[in-house]
Amino acid sequence: MRLAIAFLALACALQAEDTARWRLQYFYDKERSTFAIADLKFPSPRHGVAVGAIVEGRGIKPMSALTTDGGAHWSLAPLQEPGVSLFFLNDSLGWMVTTKGIWRTEESGRGWRKLKGFNGLTRVHFLDPNRGWAVGARKQVYETRDGGADWSKVAAAAQLESSQEYTTFAVIEFASKNLGMIGGWSKPPRRSEQRLPDWADPESASSRRERPHLAVTLETNDGGKTWTPSTASSFGQSTANRFSPEGWGLGLIEFADAFDWPSEVYFTDWKANRRPLRVYRVQDRKVTDIAIAGPLGPIYLGAVEHFGKLQLPIPGKVKILKSENAVTWTEMQVDYRAVAGRVILAAAGPNDVWAATDTGMILKLTQ
Repeated sequence: MRLAIAFLALACALQAEDTARWRLQYFYDKERSTFAIADLKFPSPRHGVAVGAIVEGRGIKPMSALTTDGGAHWSLAPLQEPGVSLFFLNDSLGWMVTTKGIWRTEESGRGWRKLKGFNGLTRVHFLDPNRGWAVGARKQVYETRDGGADWSKVAAAAQLESSQEYTTFAVIEFASKNLGMIGGWSKPPRRSEQRLPDWADPESASSRRERPHLAVTLETNDGGKTWTPSTASSFGQSTANRFSPEGWGLGLIEFADAFDWPSEVYFTDWKANRRPLRVYRVQDRKVTDIAIAGPLGPIYLGAVEHFGKLQLPIPGKVKILKSENAVTWTEMQVDYRAVAGRVILAAAGPNDVWAATDTGMILKLTQ
């Protein structure tokens, strides 16, 4: 009897897993126009914000999409500048990086106030309503102690032995209030007479290997009071890091040119300070984002279908993978209409996970 009950429980669990799928909630579907979503955040299960720009030919209209009912309905709200990334501290208080500066909202994204003008920033991260950091291209790392009204340079960034012109910080994450990291790369452009993109000249591109460059990192273990700079020779670019409060995390490396793999995902144990372990790498899936949906997971990878070694400038089918242990990965059912160049993931909890695309689509994980 106990064995039968165990098998029944297993069958029910598998059935529940099989019914989980990603359903299309929103699609900006207008002729000769695309809503290029750059970031998506759900500070709570009901409130979601997507930012980017609507591209019509050569015209660009900064735009956001908002929901207050868990994604059942979405409304467009114009922005003054194209959104690049978002960070929310709670359900109402958040910051937005745009192509020209940093903005703040206290209304869950319904209204924004510009704090400071910057060019080339990529992300911000706040530990509380006052203390935060901003990072970006040209070796930019700033800190604020008043919620973003005033910013000062972080001196440790200048200590990195890398070119200011070619150094970009793209990642900032805190595993706890004390332990944080800022990551990026320093990659001078290739000196070549080639003028065509790889996909337009595949013969030349296939013989041109990605070169190693500098991975640049700033680490803190005292809540950002001090930062320790370091560099290492590396292939690829660190584009995402996610940490669990349980003491582990995941990192994403994306590759360019004619590299053997489009991306790699690494598992890290930041409490034990162990060497990162590669947990996902396939040739026909390019991972573009990671989400940890709760302290113990599960883990989701947002990816696009990838063929060959050349990254074509056309959308591929959206692929989302799930794992409970960072070892075994299951490819989930995704709405057949979902195509993208990049996929962005957002999680407000184990049962509240969304995905957005740079083609104007927003999907939700449903059972």
